[in-house]
Amino acid sequence: MQQEFGKERVFNAPIAEDYIMGTANGMTRFNDKIRVVVEGAEFADYFWPAMEQFVEASHDYWRSNGAFVPNITIRLASGGYIGGGLYHSQNIEGALATFPGVRIVYPSFADDAAGLLRTSVRSKGITVFMEPKALYNAPKAATAIPDDFEVPFGKARVRREGTDLSIITYGNTTHMCLEVADLIEKEMGVSVEVLDLRSILPLDEEGILKTVKKTNKVLVVHEDKVFAGFGGEIASLINEKAFEFLDAPVKRVGSEFTPVGFNRILEAAILPNTDKIFNAAKDLIKY
Repeated sequence: MQQEFGKERVFNAPIAEDYIMGTANGMTRFNDKIRVVVEGAEFADYFWPAMEQFVEASHDYWRSNGAFVPNITIRLASGGYIGGGLYHSQNIEGALATFPGVRIVYPSFADDAAGLLRTSVRSKGITVFMEPKALYNAPKAATAIPDDFEVPFGKARVRREGTDLSIITYGNTTHMCLEVADLIEKEMGVSVEVLDLRSILPLDEEGILKTVKKTNKVLVVHEDKVFAGFGGEIASLINEKAFEFLDAPVKRVGSEFTPVGFNRILEAAILPNTDKIFNAAKDLIKY
């Protein structure tokens, strides 16, 4: 990229996340046409030192009465399943979703990753682009990508049609949920719909409520911790706006309330997997 676009547009910086985020915010002030992509924050686990600058940037549009928009895309390699331990395996989207003024997207297939990244870079404002690192080079995530493909913010995608149970998910667990849906239909004859959110902020409320009203039973699955994870927001939304359509309580599957360990046995015990999702889905079906 540096050979193609030159060192004035593509350059290295100190490995200091607060510096990187602050510099990105400052550079966008030079010209409203400038779009900055933060790639060097690297892992989501490393983003915490940048939080002060991130919060400042998230407030700038409001603080300036709309006069300044930080046009920044923040790429963060997120999640586990790689044996990476404490600083290469955590999920932080639940925490970042508490800050107004930003978008958060979390693709699980190559076409959505390309389309959401293109939309992010072309849009005004801050987009946190979460990349499930366990899917890098994963054949199951590979798809054809049309030229100049874009994916809109706030629009979920039905990955699998179903009538008896809805699984709402995103990121790494999308593929597990699709496997579980196929297994349940084969073993139990139950039709399972899988809704891939793709976008956390903004959230596709219409798509969520549509699948709830269609199947009447909902399982929310994500890699992040169940306690205080983003799935709680989804469950609350369903409870508030579609309670009368439910035939069972909304159930959640995610990580245990502990950091993701380095040891593969610990990692497997902490993170969600197909067996945990399958058992939760069976409980809902039998409710």
